[in-house]
Amino acid sequence: MKETTEAIFEDLFARYPALEVCRNQVKEAYEALLATYRAGCKVLCCGNGGSASDSEHIVGELLKKFKKHRDIPADLKAKLLAAGPEGAQLAEKLEGSLGAVSLLSMSGILTAFANDVGWDEAYAQQVLGLAKPGDALIVISTSGNSRNCVLAAVLARALGVKTIGLTGEKGGRFRDVCDVAVRVPAGETFKIQEYHLPVYHALCAMLEDELFD
Repeated sequence: MKETTEAIFEDLFARYPALEVCRNQVKEAYEALLATYRAGCKVLCCGNGGSASDSEHIVGELLKKFKKHRDIPADLKAKLLAAGPEGAQLAEKLEGSLGAVSLLSMSGILTAFANDVGWDEAYAQQVLGLAKPGDALIVISTSGNSRNCVLAAVLARALGVKTIGLTGEKGGRFRDVCDVAVRVPAGETFKIQEYHLPVYHALCAMLEDELFD
C-alpha cells in the first residue's frame, strides 16, 4: 500500500475499533478489488433493501471522484480537446472513473426475469450476461443468506469472478460461497449496516488513492 492508502486503512480501525476483528478481511477485499481494476476489469454489486442502497452507494463512489481529484486518461483528454467545443467541455468536466455496475438499477431485466423465472436467480442471470473472468462481485447481505446474492456469488465463482461479501458476524452462506467475506462484529440488521458504511467507504477511498495520482 502507498503511505496515504495505509493511512486510510488504519484510520478505519482508529475510528471504529470494533472493526479490528475483521481487519484481515477488509485488507483481502481491498487487494481483490485492486487486482480487478489493475487488470482493466470491473466491479458488480448487489443486495436487498438497505443493502441494495449500499450497492448503489458503492457504485456512485467508484464511478466518480470520492475524496480526491481524478484526471481522465491523458490520451482521451487530448482527443476530446481536438474534437471541438463539446469535447473541450467534456475534457474539463469529466472525472476519472472506476468501472462499476449496480445490478439492482437495471429494473427491466431484473423484474422481467424475477417475474418469468424467479427472484432467487435474478441477480445470477445478470452476472451471467455481464461478468467476465477477472471482474469482481460485491454481494451485501446482513445475514449472509440472501438467496439471490448467494446464487449470484456461486455463479460468479464458476465464471472466474472474484466474490466479496459484506455481512454480519455469523457470515451465513457467504462464508462458503465468497472468496472474501467481511463479517462485521454485529448481529442486528441496522447495526451491521452501520458498520458496512465505513468499511466500503474506506475501500473506495483506498482504491481511489492507489489508482489515481
